[in-house]
Amino acid sequence: MINRIRDIRREKGLTLADVAARCVPPTTAQTIGRLETGMRQLSLTWMNRIAAALGVEPELLVKGDAAAPPQLVARLIDSGTEALTQPRDAILPTQLAGDGPLLALAVEASVGEYRAGDQLWLRQVADEAQWSRLMNRDVLAPRPAGRFAFGRLIDRNGRRVAILPPGLGQRQVVIDGPAWIGVAEMLVRKL
Repeated sequence: MINRIRDIRREKGLTLADVAARCVPPTTAQTIGRLETGMRQLSLTWMNRIAAALGVEPELLVKGDAAAPPQLVARLIDSGTEALTQPRDAILPTQLAGDGPLLALAVEASVGEYRAGDQLWLRQVADEAQWSRLMNRDVLAPRPAGRFAFGRLIDRNGRRVAILPPGLGQRQVVIDGPAWIGVAEMLVRKL
């Protein structure tokens, strides 16, 4: 059975030892590692223990074969938006109804109205006929060489879009013919 223990643990910034210590009763980091990699069978009992330790519902630990999970593809830092070296599964807080794949953006530095620790969920819109309705909304768009631009969509001329990054003194980024635009649908902020 394919599980998401490692993805969820890393997303929450926990080590194997952290998860092992949070289990009731506590276990070893080696046991958690074996369960993550599938070297040890993930029973219902273990699934419930680890889910409680991670603070998630047990069904989030099991990866289904039907659809690919949403991906965390970029992060927002002081200098702008940066692509992750390797996209990873994002943990969906609730089911978001709508068409198009979901993406997530991790905010690692406070920029504009976004705070460090925020997670922004975006809906991928590939149909350029729908891009006009995204004006004045926060969007994420792919750029050449695996980079991204994030900010307010302020202009569109055919397939060329202009995005104004958050924060003071930022210059607009113009992208000619992005493959898709991800429009912000949900902001998840830790309390």
